[in-house]
Amino acid sequence: MSVATVACRAQVGLSAPLVHVEVSLGSGLPMFSIVGLPATVVKESRERVRSALLNSRFEFPAGRITVNLAPADLPKEGGRFDLPIALGILVASGQLTAPPPPSRTAFSVAEFYGELGLGGELKPVRGLLLAAAHASGHGHELIVPRANAEEACLIARVPVRAAQHLLEVCAHVAGRAPLSEWSAARRPGRIAAAQATPDLSDVRGQFHAKRALVIAAAGSHSLLMIGPPGAGKTMLAQRLPGLLPPLTEAESLEVACIASVSTVGFSASSFGRRPFRTPHHTASAAALVGGGTRSRPGEISLAHHGVLFLDELPEFQRRVLESLREPLESGVVSVSRAALQTQYPAAFQLVAAMNPCPCGRLGDPSGKCRCTPAEVQQYRARISGPLLDRLDIHVEVPRVEMRDFDEAADRGETTAAAAGRVSRARAIQLDRQAVCNARLSDAEVDRRCAPDKAGRIVLDRAMTSLGFSARARQRILKLARTIADLGGEESITARHVSEAVTLRYLDRGVP
Repeated sequence: MSVATVACRAQVGLSAPLVHVEVSLGSGLPMFSIVGLPATVVKESRERVRSALLNSRFEFPAGRITVNLAPADLPKEGGRFDLPIALGILVASGQLTAPPPPSRTAFSVAEFYGELGLGGELKPVRGLLLAAAHASGHGHELIVPRANAEEACLIARVPVRAAQHLLEVCAHVAGRAPLSEWSAARRPGRIAAAQATPDLSDVRGQFHAKRALVIAAAGSHSLLMIGPPGAGKTMLAQRLPGLLPPLTEAESLEVACIASVSTVGFSASSFGRRPFRTPHHTASAAALVGGGTRSRPGEISLAHHGVLFLDELPEFQRRVLESLREPLESGVVSVSRAALQTQYPAAFQLVAAMNPCPCGRLGDPSGKCRCTPAEVQQYRARISGPLLDRLDIHVEVPRVEMRDFDEAADRGETTAAAAGRVSRARAIQLDRQAVCNARLSDAEVDRRCAPDKAGRIVLDRAMTSLGFSARARQRILKLARTIADLGGEESITARHVSEAVTLRYLDRGVP
């Protein structure tokens, strides 16, 4: 009986624990079994590996083949184990001999990944970015499918070697034809080329809404826009990523790691860009928050360090919207299943849009709205008070006037100009408290966002007359702090507090 061991890594949430693929060949009736909590797709690798070996002109051993994926109590999924299983069979059967250590091709210093085609081709696997990050920490070089090489190079600090076929890997392991180190442009110094972002000045009119958008960008505040169809709500939301500062190296890697374990996967061309996620209003709670049998990240995690835009907010299922409440406060989401609990980061900036009434024409000068007050109330009640309380800004986006389309009409500031102001305001916040204003705790709000005497009087009057909750009060103070930062002012005055109060449109009892 002979045993061979090949290293690989599993993917559980945002961790990639090391897995030793142990292959044992023994006598007895022909049998091929895989143990160690393999998912169905891992069990199916038996047929892929058998066909790949035979079509690559290797002999498939007769007798009992046992593959153990250790540790045995860790769930395994995906096609990434195909290549390690095939190599283990070849080594255990004596058809492949690896040079002894300290050769760079020894199994002890390398990890192997790849799904096998029936002809022996290596196909890409999901979540390799995480595996590359953890392999770098252990000093293990990586042998990956060529389609995954660029992704692995973004984060790996060890040699990455790519192959297209099982035979290439075998030649490398045997030392006959070593695979060259992948030399594509790599690591976070290679930020994706900037795409042409839509300009803020393209939005006609809506100067109050544009101001609210800039304030939201400066303090990372959540934003709800209320207005009729065609007023420019979606156009405004699409321009928010262009106002935000560029991602740092660490943030870019976080975003890339989350994308790599999602069902869609990671594209190296998008590295360094802020996410902008726009789920449809029919999305389920699992799609938005995360979940499924294998606890995949949801839209709020895929929007980490970026923007989550929910159009037609009242059309989302109520329980789906309520699931946003905790992540909006904590910046993380925990997905619990019977077999495991996974935590994903979810520091996203929420931007939502809704109509003022079911028909969308409430307040229109044409007078075409026929919605009754009860219907309007019922429509708005689809958004619960606790969720509405957690949205920092509610701003009205009225219908655009004809005069705003004149060539001589003021188009407002450009995205570049507004982004410069946002960047300066964020720099002030990070120097002062290390986080954006929207992320301040209640204790920090009392220290960092205390208004002057006149500002406190305005706030107290607003609390009394408009019935603001304690949470709304804290968010008004955060908004006032951001408004002051945009103006480069240290103290929060009555003017800043007054503007912050006007940004709570639905709390002001506007019909």
